[in-house]
Amino acid sequence: MGTLLARRNIPPWVKVPEDLKDPEVFQVQTRLLKAMFGPDGSRIPYIEQVSKAMLELKALESSDLTEVVVYGSYLYKLRTKWMLQSMAEWHRQRQEQGMLKLAEAMTALELGPWMK
Repeated sequence: MGTLLARRNIPPWVKVPEDLKDPEVFQVQTRLLKAMFGPDGSRIPYIEQVSKAMLELKALESSDLTEVVVYGSYLYKLRTKWMLQSMAEWHRQRQEQGMLKLAEAMTALELGPWMK
């Protein structure tokens, strides 16, 4: 997804300052961001609206991980964190299955690893 955009506005369903305290934080493999949030994070506004939470993505230096910070009321941020972690796991498994199928196809065609 390239560079991550800084937050410019706070959605109307997020109460300031109480919903901005004690956010839920977790890490996602950076390679999964496009699948989860769309190109350039285009799905983030929709996810925020549906989940009634506010998301912030922070690239971690020297890592292939991105930190996802979820702000909102207690139940909304917990639900949103669970949903996003589930999405990340689903996309991770899907990519892994694709790699396994590719390896099987290469084996079936008798292509060695030197052909990668």
